[in-house]
Amino acid sequence: MQRRTFLIRLAAGVAASQLPSAQAARGGLRYLRPPGAQDESAFVANCIRCGKCGEVCPNRSIQFFGNENGFASRDTPYIIPREQACILCMKCGEVCPTGALARIPREAAPILAKVDMGKAQVNEDLCLSYQGKTCGVCYRACPLQDVAIRVQRLEQPVVSDACVGCGLCERSCIQLPQAIRVIPRHVTV
Repeated sequence: MQRRTFLIRLAAGVAASQLPSAQAARGGLRYLRPPGAQDESAFVANCIRCGKCGEVCPNRSIQFFGNENGFASRDTPYIIPREQACILCMKCGEVCPTGALARIPREAAPILAKVDMGKAQVNEDLCLSYQGKTCGVCYRACPLQDVAIRVQRLEQPVVSDACVGCGLCERSCIQLPQAIRVIPRHVTV
């Protein structure tokens, strides 16, 4: 192979690796950043990819990107709530050396004020409680009951603006596909 051809292919490969993958570009990868994360661009810029947040996570909910979300996100932490939701222990922010994840005390008021991973949305067409069969599993899973989520008759869930997007409701939903899903903060709908 000629040197020129090699260099052209190398440059094309580097450029392609910096583009989001087809799955991420289609919006197929729905993920959350850990609690206390800065906005997406600042988070990616400030995260040094040390992995400490994942090591300290007692629920093992923090995973790390390969190239599936683009080269800029490589080795940054994320959470897939349906696989393993965040339990809001706030340990990840305690070990973050750069402040990409803020230190937030594990108390209701600071969590409500500073954590914004996303917001849960209920699909009433899929939710058993809205179909006349009482359920309430999502409500019971929520660490912020009656603040982030409350229930109506037949345990119909209603999500408030106080939802921090931990994903425990989504993780616990017994419906397939799930009737409640967290829409990540970094995604506009």
